Amino acid sequence: MSENTSPVLDIRDLKISYGDDSGRTRVVHDVSFSVAPGEVVALVGESGSGKTSTAQAVIGLLSGNGRVDGGSIRLNGEEISRWNEKRLRSIRGAVVSLIPQDPSSSLNPVLTIGTQVREILEIHGRLSRAEADRRVIELLTQVGLSQPELRARQYPHELSGGMKQRVLIAIAIALKPALIIADEPTSALDVTVQRRILDLIDDLRREYGTSVLLVTHDLGVAADRSDRLVVLQDGRIQEQGATADVLAAPRSAYTRKLLSDAPSLATAAIRPPVEEARPAIVAVEGLTLNFVLPTGGNFRAVDGISFKVPRGTTHAIVGESGSGKTTTIRTIAGFQRPTDGVIRVGDFDLAALKAATPRQFRRKVQLVYQNPWGSLDPRQTIFSIVEEPLLNFEPLPKEERADRVRAIIERVGLPSPVLTRRPHALSGGQRQRVAIARSLVLEPEVVVLDEAVSALDVTVQAQILALLGELQRDLGLTYIFVSHDLAVVRQIADTVSVLHNGRQVDYGPVAQVFASPASDYTRELIDAIPGRKFPHQIHHHLQTAGSTP
Repeated sequence: MSENTSPVLDIRDLKISYGDDSGRTRVVHDVSFSVAPGEVVALVGESGSGKTSTAQAVIGLLSGNGRVDGGSIRLNGEEISRWNEKRLRSIRGAVVSLIPQDPSSSLNPVLTIGTQVREILEIHGRLSRAEADRRVIELLTQVGLSQPELRARQYPHELSGGMKQRVLIAIAIALKPALIIADEPTSALDVTVQRRILDLIDDLRREYGTSVLLVTHDLGVAADRSDRLVVLQDGRIQEQGATADVLAAPRSAYTRKLLSDAPSLATAAIRPPVEEARPAIVAVEGLTLNFVLPTGGNFRAVDGISFKVPRGTTHAIVGESGSGKTTTIRTIAGFQRPTDGVIRVGDFDLAALKAATPRQFRRKVQLVYQNPWGSLDPRQTIFSIVEEPLLNFEPLPKEERADRVRAIIERVGLPSPVLTRRPHALSGGQRQRVAIARSLVLEPEVVVLDEAVSALDVTVQAQILALLGELQRDLGLTYIFVSHDLAVVRQIADTVSVLHNGRQVDYGPVAQVFASPASDYTRELIDAIPGRKFPHQIHHHLQTAGSTP
């Protein structure tokens, strides 16, 4: 850290509100903290905690109905909270930069990468065109992009998510700002890509002495990467202090709850092994699936995968984007036909499914998607959404259908009044409970969960995982659980297949795969699980203080 002790960022008694037709709602209440030169401060909290609003206020990017109602924001000692847009533009990029959350929506799809990086240099008018072009290549090289000259000529859709995030980092560091605000910079990325991006931010911080305000809901990431923690809930600071101190002895009940719910910090949570005698309800043998390319030829998305899932257990399929895991489960769920191999689910052989039998098969296997925002029809009431599978697959009298819907909504822990509401009136966790209820209303034997908790905050995620465990015990369900997050897999699964480039590189009981991975790729995935910097403090706290506030 720099010898200069004056804070780069100093926020005092910050108040923020948003307005609508019914008036203004305060979302940030008297928040105060500072960021020293070269320091990483993590702003931690769930959705709605006020962390993103606080970060946006610093850089003057609150949405149109947002307003700073009071308090002070000092950047390098200068009060900026009342600056107009023109003055704020003069410091964005030069003094303070933002690395946004979603790399896919943060780059202009019709401009090349080079043009978008060069733009920040041209806005501040510091370089000639030729000098700016050279600087663009230097920046793309610095953030670790291969073939930087090629990348500069490409468009965003030609780059992976990790590559796009590196471009956003190149833009953020172009003018060597004093402060970088990283707003959930890795939440949309695979775990190994996440680690590389966070390593890159660390390296650049050490090189330039830049301060970082890291906005995250992931306490594991915050534990590994920050010097100090500021924990927000409902727009108020619950506690703040040195990261090691907060993790060792959290004073706030909310912080203790975040700690206990974070899968990456629960290293002892591997489930006990399943008895060997259980019969397999799902058997996959030599599954291969090719796609025909528009240019001719085939692309092999899945290559010879085999595994078995005993009845009443959870099998996880793990891998990064492009590993073949979603293709595998879509084939198991009967949405795609395999090129080769055998898939048996109960009494069904998927290769032999006739036109009349898919309806019977659909009742046996149900799918829960990743995004509860996109998988529920916004025009329907919750009752209609959950009732729909019964209308499609199981003709029942109206009253009996209503009874089934009410019973399953109660079973997933939702109050009956939600049945008359529409999805927009529910929280993310409530929507995912509705999606689970819809999948269970036909009383299936196998439920396939495609990244079903990855879009949820850590405490909501913990609630959904606990619900899935309870439903499995009570109803004898079998789960196939797709995830890129080994920390969650360690917590919920009995067995696991690790996929890489369409091939299965590891398979077996979770405890065995974690203890003795068969492939370097699996080892890399395990090593990339965040929350390893202070394991002794965290686990001592969890064991001695317990997870109950």
